[in-house]
Parts: sequence; structure tokens; C-alpha cells
Amino acid sequence: MTRQSDTLFVKATLELAALGRNSCAPNPPVGCMIVRDGQVIGRGYHQTAGQGHAEVNAIADAGGDIAGATVFVSLEPCAFVGRTPACAQTLIDAGAQRVVIGVEDPHPQVAGKGCQMLRDAGIEVRVLGLPEAQQMIAGFVSRILKKRPRVVLKSASSLDGAVALASGESQWITGQPARQVVQELRAQSDAVITGAGTVMADDPQLNVRDPELLQGHLVQPLRVVLDSTLRASPASQIFSDGTLVVHGLDAGAHYASPTRGEVEYMALANGPRDLAGLLEALAERGCNDVLIEAGPKILGSFLQSGSKDPLWDEWVCFIAPKVLGRDSMSVADVTIADLARSHAAKVLDYTLIGDDLQLRLVPAAGASAR
Repeated sequence: MTRQSDTLFVKATLELAALGRNSCAPNPPVGCMIVRDGQVIGRGYHQTAGQGHAEVNAIADAGGDIAGATVFVSLEPCAFVGRTPACAQTLIDAGAQRVVIGVEDPHPQVAGKGCQMLRDAGIEVRVLGLPEAQQMIAGFVSRILKKRPRVVLKSASSLDGAVALASGESQWITGQPARQVVQELRAQSDAVITGAGTVMADDPQLNVRDPELLQGHLVQPLRVVLDSTLRASPASQIFSDGTLVVHGLDAGAHYASPTRGEVEYMALANGPRDLAGLLEALAERGCNDVLIEAGPKILGSFLQSGSKDPLWDEWVCFIAPKVLGRDSMSVADVTIADLARSHAAKVLDYTLIGDDLQLRLVPAAGASAR
């Protein structure tokens, strides 16, 4: 096979990996394709942690016989036995002749060891280092190397930067197509963070409700409510199974009689304003990707989290073609003394979503590395 065809096949494995994106955490999404004599004989992806990895599922799809075949996989095969066998050894035992990999695995128990196992067994290995493959596992990489999830901010504002009227009315600034994109963002996230203010103002559910997304292998994101003093009403829709309330009170504090299921409570020593501590705790729970759907105060806190090492990685900003006027709430509650201290971002791309403009932004300091 040519180098060009290697790239095309690995890019096809990324399409397979995306099928498990909404269900495989804390593991990274991985896709695999097996080719022999120019024909695809097996496809697979990793769907759920603890179940078959992409390589194992592709081998099964090929009927178990892959002797002499080339295996294309989006991420380096694992080199250790966890809840499943080591995939590198599985490929060796199955008789793979060649393995082409999208990107190496940053996990310290792998990190090149899978490739070395294959080479030691006489299997030809090629690592492409594709940016697309790196992006597919960005949340996993962040959790492993930075000890925090990848953080995506989401906002919906008017042309004059307002997210709500002074009365708090905000539904709906953007149109249905933009709200559909938000459903997809939630589906790709392991946790969605909001604040007590948003809960009291909007009574949101913050879950995935789109019928098509629900038909897939979806694990609903953990809903995380930042509520320092437990002031939001326990009758709010969000207080049900799959919700974590982060507060700053004594560890035994909790709401009285949640009405829709079991709600989990976590006390942080410095309260939920300790964003670094919050993200570290979510990483320890296996969250790779986190979405921030909150009001101006929390959004502003993330934007001000640090110019050299900010605690956010991408900002998905929806702008509606309407004006809400001066008696409204700004998208971010920040105080800036002069323009030189403004929080800069770089636009990755912009797209028209229905009548609304979608901007994808990254911190300006880290833009060159993306």
C-alpha cells in the first residue's frame, strides 16, 4: 500500500472512532479497520469501557482470520492488561503483518510500548501522527497529561453581547439549529457544568434529548451544579439521578428530599470557585471532556482562570442577529481595567447555523499549538 492510502485508511478509522465518542469514557475513542489484498475485511470501534477495544471488535468482524493483513487503527494499540487484554498482543497472536497508527497513546503504560511490542514480534509499524487523530483523543490527552478534562465553554448571546434581559429572560436567544448543535456538544461531553444562578433562572435539564442522539450508544453526561451554599431549590428539574452538586459547606450538608432521584454531593475545601480543584476532581472520576453551560459569572471565572495556562480549551460562541439593549446581562462577568489586559482568543472557524453565527475560539496564547 502507498503512503497516501495509509492516510486515507487511518482517516476512515477516525469515522469509526467517532461512533463511540459518546459512550467510551474514561477511555479514548478508537477506530480500527483491517485490510488484506486491497479489501476491507474487518471494522470495529471502542464502544464502552470494559468491553472490546476497537482492534478486538475489528478482528471479530473479520471472522477472526487476519493473518497477513494490514491493521489501521486511529490510536496506538494498548500494551497492558486492564479490564481487557493488551491489544498489541492480540494483534501479534492474530497474525497481523503490518500496523498503521494514527497517533501514539500518551498513557504512561503505553506511550510507544504498544508499537515496540509489535516491532519486537516482527510486525511492520508506521505511526502517522495525524492532527485529526490527535484531536479525536484531545480530552483523554488532557486528562492524562494535564490531570484535568478538556474544557469547552458554550455561550449564546445577542449582537450586543447579551445573554439575557435584566429580568433574566433568555429563552430563546438563538434558534433551533443552534440548540441542536448544543445537544451534540452535550452528547460528546462526560460532564456539563452549570451554576445555581442558571438553575434558578432557567430550570434547565442539561441532558441530551435529541431522538437521533438517543438512538446511538449514548451515556448521558454527568450534570454538575456549582452551588456554594446550596441555595437552588431541590424541586428544580436538574436535581435527579446523574447530578453532582458541588458546594463549599460541611461534607454532610445536602438538600432536603430531592424529588426526582438520587443526587450526589461533593464538598470542595475552597468551594466551587476553586475551578482547578473542581476539574481535578472530575478528571479523577474519569471525565475526559467537560462542557460549561453557565451564566456570566462562571463563564467569566473560566475566562479569567489564567493567561499562561487557562482552564479552558475551546469556546463555542453562538451569536444571534438581534439586540437586547443596555438593560441586559453581559455574556461574561469580568472586570478589565484597560484593553491591554483583555482576555484574547483566536478564531478557529466560523459557521452560519440557521440564522445564528457560530464561532469556535481557543485561548490566544495556545492558538499556535493547535
